[in-house]
This record gives sequence, C-alpha cells and structure tokens, in this order.
Amino acid sequence: MERLAGKVALVTGSARGIGKVIAMTFAGEGADVVVNDIRASEAEKTAQEIKQLGHKAIAITADVSNKEQVKNMMQSAMQQLGKLDILVNNAGTPGRATLLDMSEEVWDRVVDVNLKGVFLCTQAIAPHMIERKYGKILNISSIEGMGGSAKSSSNYTAAKAGVIQMTKTHARELGAYGINVNCVCPGGIITEGTFNGRSPEAVEKHKANVVEHACLARLGDAREIASLVLFLVSDESSYVTAQNIACDGGRFDRM
Repeated sequence: MERLAGKVALVTGSARGIGKVIAMTFAGEGADVVVNDIRASEAEKTAQEIKQLGHKAIAITADVSNKEQVKNMMQSAMQQLGKLDILVNNAGTPGRATLLDMSEEVWDRVVDVNLKGVFLCTQAIAPHMIERKYGKILNISSIEGMGGSAKSSSNYTAAKAGVIQMTKTHARELGAYGINVNCVCPGGIITEGTFNGRSPEAVEKHKANVVEHACLARLGDAREIASLVLFLVSDESSYVTAQNIACDGGRFDRM
C-alpha cells in the first residue's frame, strides 16, 4: 500500500539534491507533487520524471524569500491540484563566509532563504491546512544549526538554528488544528551539489572529517534523508510533532 496515496505535497528547492530525492520518494509512495525551485528548467525536468511514475506533478518557479512569489505559488498549486496536504521546507542556500569577510548582502541572502523562506511558506499554507484540520509540515535544517561543524558560517548556523526553534513554535500554534510540524537535520549527505566550489583537496578533507566524527564512519545518502522525511509526513507519525531529528550517522563531535 502506498503510504501517501491521495496526498498532494509541495517540496521547496526540489529541482535537484535532497529536495529532488524527497519529491521522487513521495511520488513513489502515491503523492502528487509540486516541484518548486528558482531553477525553472531543472524543476520542470524533475516534474516530468515524477509524471513518468504515473502521478501528477507541476513545476512552479518561485523564490521562497519573496512573499508575493510564495503567495502566488501556493495559490497556483491549489488551483491546479486542488489541495496541499504536505509542505516540505527544503529550499536553502549555503553560507561559507567568515565573520570578518561577510558582507551584509551575503548575510541577508542566506538568512532570507534558509529562515525567512520557511516562515513565509508555512504562513502561506497554514490557513488552508487549518481549514481542513489536517497538514504535515516538515522543515529541513542542518546539524550546523545544532553546533555540528567547526567551520560553519554564522549566517548559516543562525538561520538553521532558527528553523529548529521555529519548528517548535509553529507546532505549538498549529497542533490544535491537526497539523504536525517537525524538523530534520541532515549531516554529511552526498548530493550532486555537496562539493560545488571546493577543490579536490578540500573535498577529500571534508569526507575524511565526516567519516572520522560519525559513529557509522561514512557519509550519508539523500535517500536516507528522504526515508525519514517520508515517515514524518505520513500518517504513521500522527502523534509526532515539534521534534527535531538529526540524520547524520551519529556525529559525536556535536553530542
């Protein structure tokens, strides 16, 4: 039996990476999917791949840090697919600047996408879920928001820590309406964009660091994140809310 049969899910930042794997996993479990990203052509490609699985899919280009674009995205999704049962706030952007080198523009962009984007998308979908007395909201944070890396940038860690705390607040505000809000913090996960902009030496050093500090002594796969997210947005987890779960192979440098 498909675990998301009859459900409609919106996954932000799902043209590629962890978001795409989540979207494809949902489709494989019976859901129709809204693929959101700022990369229009890649989002459309992912939507076409989902359609090949026999489910409805639409691609909507929108910047989650822009309130008007988020509002239009939600309206378009519900007009085309009728409802939204699941929201996965996955869209994000990395921040690798140090305190002394970070510009205000870099600070703002990272915080706007990673933190404000979660707020805007949740705020936009909440009235619809409240009216239906049902909804699953899953936020993707990071172990860097839990103090999981010595080389984290302050804008990224602040934003991701904010997502964890906002998850708890939104769970409290929305719980009475039958809406579950949870958070997943990925650790060292391999995707096509994991090592963008890094030298081969830096890549190998990063891999070695993850392996050295993880109980399971390996990097993770995006499918392992998607499996956890699937459980948290399915009705199997109906009594789970306000939780933050790390999926990082047991990083003992943050324990």
